[in-house]
Amino acid sequence: MKLYVSNYAPNPRRVAMFIAEKGIPGIVSIHVDLAANEHKSDSFRAKNPMARTPALELDDGRVLSESRAICGYLEGLYPQPNLMGESFEERAFIEMADRRAELNLLLGIANCVRHTHPALAHLEQPQFADFGVSQGDKMRENARWLDAQLVTQPYIAGERFTVADITAFCALEFGRGLMKFKPGAEGLHHLQAWRDRIAERPSALVK
Repeated sequence: MKLYVSNYAPNPRRVAMFIAEKGIPGIVSIHVDLAANEHKSDSFRAKNPMARTPALELDDGRVLSESRAICGYLEGLYPQPNLMGESFEERAFIEMADRRAELNLLLGIANCVRHTHPALAHLEQPQFADFGVSQGDKMRENARWLDAQLVTQPYIAGERFTVADITAFCALEFGRGLMKFKPGAEGLHHLQAWRDRIAERPSALVK
């Protein structure tokens, strides 16, 4: 299989980190340069008409896009270590936590960065700076809620490491690089401690 990824983008990193946690062998990473608009080329659009990374090209030539769909497919191929839930009940609660991390952290950070950072102007036309700032404020509200959750549980979805931790970690790392958002510096010490623990995992080095 081939995984199409882009440097610094959080969604490709989510999938790469998921693969690393599972120890899945043999997936070839192919870099798509967003700065050079390679994601908008005819050859890449033929693989993913949404012109986004990541995209996983299967051995039969089909292409699967959207980070969670890719992770779900790989979880089916490689069930252990389990990252998305063993029972239907656990899967539901992990998916809830993962969606909250995606929609309330990652999306807010991505919107803030894409609409306020000059280096990303070519990816987001037109930029709306006021919208970007408001998204950063909303994300901080959600981060405060998550900080309170982490007082009573060690991981984003509860008692064990899951795909939700991967999503939240990649979101914070993206925000740390381009928003300069560091939870501890804003009084979110539980979220910072969680981030620092996840950063010690070998999979966190995969980018």
